[in-house]
Amino acid sequence: MTPAAARAAGPPGGPGAALRADAARNVAQIRSAAIAAFHGRGLSTPLEDIAAAAGVSKATIYNRFGGRQGLIDAVIGELVATEMYAIMDRARRVPDPWESIATYVADRRDLQFREPAFTDALLMTYPESGQLVALAEAATAITGDLVQRGHDAEVLRRDFTAGDLYYADVANGLALRDLPTPSRADYDRRTRFFLDSLRAR
Repeated sequence: MTPAAARAAGPPGGPGAALRADAARNVAQIRSAAIAAFHGRGLSTPLEDIAAAAGVSKATIYNRFGGRQGLIDAVIGELVATEMYAIMDRARRVPDPWESIATYVADRRDLQFREPAFTDALLMTYPESGQLVALAEAATAITGDLVQRGHDAEVLRRDFTAGDLYYADVANGLALRDLPTPSRADYDRRTRFFLDSLRAR
């Protein structure tokens, strides 16, 4: 730290330290409130609601995160991205072509059932979020690879495409968002039906 910066910060434990502690506390409170809100209601939750839950003003969210895009980038890893990258990696490591596809589809749908923000990520509701763009590009690439592998092994029906999986997941996500939530048993049963329809006959 330069002498000028040290003077601006003030003595240890002085006003500058208190301000930094307040800022860190605000960031932590906003992150916690955003994760809880996005988890329950998706990424379109009003910032006013997040600010109220965090005990700060909406302006503080802009000051600390630059607005909704920055806030999404700050928490999307914990909500969706970390688990989605793990899903992709797990499917890639399954040696059997059919099982790799089945694992990938089932894991995606499991995450979608538990996390409303997954559907926002699918729809690219906020295309200016760098984290969401990177996630979408990675998922598109592995979906194409797994589908091609299934076709090459003749275990996946020839007319099924990576785009078909995308639209099936979008439809599933919108149904979860707008219709009464099904029981987990019914949801898993429908996932099995969907997977059975993808097998090569």
